[in-house]
Amino acid sequence: MKTFCGRANPTTGSMEWLEEGEDYDYHQEIARSRYADMLHDKDRNVKYYQGIHAAVSRVKERGEKAIVLDIGTGTGLLSMMAASAGADFCYAIEVFKPMANAAVKIVEKNGFSDKIKVINKHSTEVTVGPDGDMQCRANILVTELFDTELIGEGALPTYEHAHKYLVQEGCEAVPHRATVYVQLVESRRMWSWKKLFPVHVEAEDGEKILVPPSEMENCPGLPSVCDIQLNQMPSGDFSTLSDVVKMFSVDFSKPVQSASTCYRVQLEAVKSGKAQIVLSWWDIDMDPSGMINCSMAPYWVKPTSALQWRDHWMQCVYFLPREKPVLQGEKLHLTACRDEYSVWYNLQKARADEEEQKADVCVQSPVCRCRAHLLWNRPRFGELNDQSRTRQYVKSLRKVLKTDSICLCISDGSLLPVLAHYLGAKQVQCVQPSRIDLFHPHELWQAFFKANNLEDKIKIIEVRPELLKPSHLEDKKISVLVGEPFFTTSLLPWHNLYFWYARTAVSSHLASNVTVLPQSASLHMMIVEFQDLWRIRSPCGICEGFDVRTMDDMIKDSLNFRESKEAEPHPLWEYPCKSLSEPQEVLTFDFTKTVPDHCLSTEGSVKLLRKGKSHGAVLWMEYHLTADISVSTGLMKLSNEKGNCEWNPHCKQAVYFFSSVIESEILSDPTAVEYAMNFDTKTGEIAMDFKL
Repeated sequence: MKTFCGRANPTTGSMEWLEEGEDYDYHQEIARSRYADMLHDKDRNVKYYQGIHAAVSRVKERGEKAIVLDIGTGTGLLSMMAASAGADFCYAIEVFKPMANAAVKIVEKNGFSDKIKVINKHSTEVTVGPDGDMQCRANILVTELFDTELIGEGALPTYEHAHKYLVQEGCEAVPHRATVYVQLVESRRMWSWKKLFPVHVEAEDGEKILVPPSEMENCPGLPSVCDIQLNQMPSGDFSTLSDVVKMFSVDFSKPVQSASTCYRVQLEAVKSGKAQIVLSWWDIDMDPSGMINCSMAPYWVKPTSALQWRDHWMQCVYFLPREKPVLQGEKLHLTACRDEYSVWYNLQKARADEEEQKADVCVQSPVCRCRAHLLWNRPRFGELNDQSRTRQYVKSLRKVLKTDSICLCISDGSLLPVLAHYLGAKQVQCVQPSRIDLFHPHELWQAFFKANNLEDKIKIIEVRPELLKPSHLEDKKISVLVGEPFFTTSLLPWHNLYFWYARTAVSSHLASNVTVLPQSASLHMMIVEFQDLWRIRSPCGICEGFDVRTMDDMIKDSLNFRESKEAEPHPLWEYPCKSLSEPQEVLTFDFTKTVPDHCLSTEGSVKLLRKGKSHGAVLWMEYHLTADISVSTGLMKLSNEKGNCEWNPHCKQAVYFFSSVIESEILSDPTAVEYAMNFDTKTGEIAMDFKL
């Protein structure tokens, strides 16, 4: 059976469906899975083990056999914990076939084949009875079905079904309960991920202010949660407006309802400000008494306890439909609504005549009506709101634009056409190559132009660059070609080099003395030691006394499935690292010329200057707008002797994890890392190889 996989094509700026072998999906899922991260989560593993041990003991004390149902077993770790704690039998359910096969091998290797049966089915398809998958209902329910939002992976319907059909009434559950906590905050930084702020431009004839259209101002945005490593958010970037409060709890030992519902709590504003954001996280009690607790609380909530790093469970940022001014001491009602898979919030001022019980009316899930939230993701909103970045573009446009400039902008959802108009270009046109399936982005821009009285000033050309005709440009040649560049289909930093392919496609429409902005780009690289991110690719070996090396081998095989290993995108502002080498420019791309037919290759070595573990290489692009103005999509600042890095918070950087880690201790004889890079101009992809 063939699999069709969507992949961004950097040479066309669009998503393409490629036919892959039947193993491709499996390998991709395993290679990019977070299994290693979970197995390295010591806090989670220890608490689960303690909770399972206690549950088995409680059942045994009642004189019953301990029959365990483990839904979503993965490696079989929790079932092996149950068996070693004295459970009589475990049914371990795993729907993902390669994972179920691995679990069978791991269970066998650890000597539990007589106590654990791995069932490769979805739990809703499992049968109970003499001829069924399970001989009888279980009296201990063990699961790990949670994501950062708690319910996003379908935990509620799975529990609902299990209580109805697979476990006994009054069963033990590990975890026993989950509690969701919330805190109301004001944060210009986080709010900038949801709405566009007015953009200030210093033009020849005074300051111009670009304002978003009213439909964007009043749009509630998208319902999807924004999950981030809140522990990397500096305390100066937000202001807490309420104490932490419990929003709702789910008791997993009793029948669970997955139907949509609402919860309401009363808050008191601890200071005055603008309520914009609800920060949220959860904890799980592994036992009924709550003595065995595993918490996702961020650093300011439990400042005295050591934080366990994990990437599979983070914290949630929810955007209120609109900001609300609140006064210190004011009573507020926060409503949480949920369906089977997601949660959203609404805030109202408390009225004296209202009861403080559960909310009567469910607030509808937010729907984007302004279209901007469908075009721009949250980091992109942040990027467009970054005034210092905008100033770099304004400064460089001012250098290249003349009063007779005919300007063409090629970028998705960019403000550059408006900036070019404000800065005096005679004529401005734009092409937005990436097609958004849900709507045509030009409708959003028409609303934008209308809100700023620019309807007849900027022309949107609705064709792809390669289909551009002289008539689209009124038979005029382009004197200034601009791009940020930014394209919605780009996944890795160099995918935005599509601008170069688009520039090549429109070359017949360019004046002989055309100015291209950016004039060039360069790929940069640095060897780093990660504080924690290395865990997601690090072999686990023995986990809580159980041998899970079969899983390590499986991940390794999947990572090596393609002939060459690939870099993967990560937002490194969330994942601290220190540089072990100086940043190095490895490839350059000249936008004043067309894309060459031949590949661009380079090889060399980079010296390690600091002590540390070389976990991998970080790669990013820098765009040289003019000879002396550049913008970086990666490293912004390399501080102090320790090599601490500050990364562009609006972009994902590319991380290439080394298959083996070298530890450099003595620097009198510096170690070097050799590299080879090849940019294939036919595919727009970069193949890379490193030797330690």
